[in-house]
Amino acid sequence: MKTEPFNVVGIDVGGTKIAAGVVSLPEGRICAQQMVPTAPARGGEAVLNDVVRLAEELAAGAEAAGRKVEGVGLGLCELVDPAGHILSANCVGWQDQPVAERLSRVGPLVIEADVRAAALAEALFGAGRSFRIFLYVTIGTGISSCLTIDGEPFVGARGATGTMASSPLNWICEHCGHATGEATLEEIASGPALVARFNQRRPGASRSGPDVLAAAAAGDADSLDVVRSAGEALGSAVGLLVNVLDPEAVIVGGGLGLSEGLYWESFNASTRRHIWSEIHRGLPILRAATGQAAGMIGAAAAAWKKGKDSRLETSTR
Repeated sequence: MKTEPFNVVGIDVGGTKIAAGVVSLPEGRICAQQMVPTAPARGGEAVLNDVVRLAEELAAGAEAAGRKVEGVGLGLCELVDPAGHILSANCVGWQDQPVAERLSRVGPLVIEADVRAAALAEALFGAGRSFRIFLYVTIGTGISSCLTIDGEPFVGARGATGTMASSPLNWICEHCGHATGEATLEEIASGPALVARFNQRRPGASRSGPDVLAAAAAGDADSLDVVRSAGEALGSAVGLLVNVLDPEAVIVGGGLGLSEGLYWESFNASTRRHIWSEIHRGLPILRAATGQAAGMIGAAAAAWKKGKDSRLETSTR
């Protein structure tokens, strides 16, 4: 029996950009999409206004094309609890904004953490389809992770499972007895961190992560050091997660995570070096097959899964 298409407006709100599109499920096909800068410094209300406008425009366009929109999926770069409540305002200040009220006017809404949304996209449509257990890591403006088991992103008790890069990395020097530093992994290995660290050495030399990667590819000594050390630090954290969680594979997404060259090579080598057991040291480390659209597709898929269950409940009454 042929499954009727389920059209959802999927929205991925990250620290740098808002990507939104109409996604047709169950195939995960993007029918239309738009992208605008997030610019979170404007405040939560301004960001929400952009998100609502995109959702309304995409829904109207879908309706005009004969595709009924049956839901809205929102992936957000904040902590989100199992019930869909926004728990943090580290980047986007929405805890005091009527997010659910405004977006629910477009269609039934599901709110999910962006990393779990992206992991779901990979489980359903990407590189995770052939694995029962995989670790998804996203690297861009921020760095976060999600363990996925049997196609379901692990939410945890409170929804705070993705914060692998937010705590200070400090330890006591065995020679002098003093703490070595208070930097977080995001302050070492994320896109903004590459820019900040390179500009400390060469003020004004870069404006974006790709600028630093390009300088490294051209052989610039300062950028080579910054990029190599970032990959090393990231790999040590991911290697620890592999030791603890024992996944079948690691799947990497996000703008920086999908990059080629020294960052990826350094990260890959460091991850394998920091995996303790030879049993899983050779596990696949793959780029996300859904690419930069992972968060948008996954947010839509989360809404589809909930809507599909509602359809089933309605049909059995």
